[in-house]
Amino acid sequence: MLNLWRKIRRTGRVAEPAPPKPGDEPALAAELGGSVQIRHVDAGSCNGCEVEIGSAFGPVHDAERYGARLVASPRHADAVLVTGPVTRNMAEPLRRTFEALPEPKFVVAVGDCARNCGAFAEAYGVEGAVRDVVPVDVEIAGCPPRPEQIVEGLRKLTGR
Repeated sequence: MLNLWRKIRRTGRVAEPAPPKPGDEPALAAELGGSVQIRHVDAGSCNGCEVEIGSAFGPVHDAERYGARLVASPRHADAVLVTGPVTRNMAEPLRRTFEALPEPKFVVAVGDCARNCGAFAEAYGVEGAVRDVVPVDVEIAGCPPRPEQIVEGLRKLTGR
C-alpha cells in the first residue's frame, strides 16, 4: 500500500493536455476577465449531452481550468448552457432563466438538438431550437458532442 502512495505522489495530477487556444479572436465574455459562471438547463434532451458535459467538467478534461464553472442558480451565472430541443413545457422556464441572468449574459447551445432540433425536428411537443426561444452566442455541434468540443466551445467564451 505504501508503494501505491509513493507512486501517486511521484506522478501527481494527470489530465488531458491543453488543446491550442482558440484563434486570435477575443473572448466573447472578455469583460468577465476570463472566468464564466455557467447554469445548465436541460430543455428536453435525451441526456446524451449531459453525460458528455459531466465528462467535460470531470477530472480528465477539466473545463474549470479554462475558467468555466457550473453554478446552481441563474442569478449567480454569466451564461446558460442549454441542451436538447426546447419542448413546449420548457420554453417559458428557459426564457425566465435567461431573464434571471445578470448582464452581460450569454447562451451556449450544446448538441444538434439544441442547434436545430436534431432527431426531434417537427415533433408535436417541440417548441423549436434554442435560438427560437432565446438568443444564442455559441453553438456546439454533435450528437452528442465530445467533451473536447464542449471545452473548446466554452473556451470561446472565456478566451483561455
